[in-house]
Amino acid sequence: MISQELLDILACPKCKGEVKLTETKDGLVCESCKLLYEIREDIPIMLIDEAKKLTESAEPETSA
Repeated sequence: MISQELLDILACPKCKGEVKLTETKDGLVCESCKLLYEIREDIPIMLIDEAKKLTESAEPETSA
């Protein structure tokens, strides 16, 4: 599980905006860029090339 301290300092590598943990805690979402950065083995993969583009209907819920 990712620590809150790490979540507090992580930013979207594309726009430098805030990322939020998904409800399932398996990814980080940048709402500005509509990108999902996966979390694999408790490590966030913050590479733009590996991020998944979100669609309006497929956007995961984020926790606050």
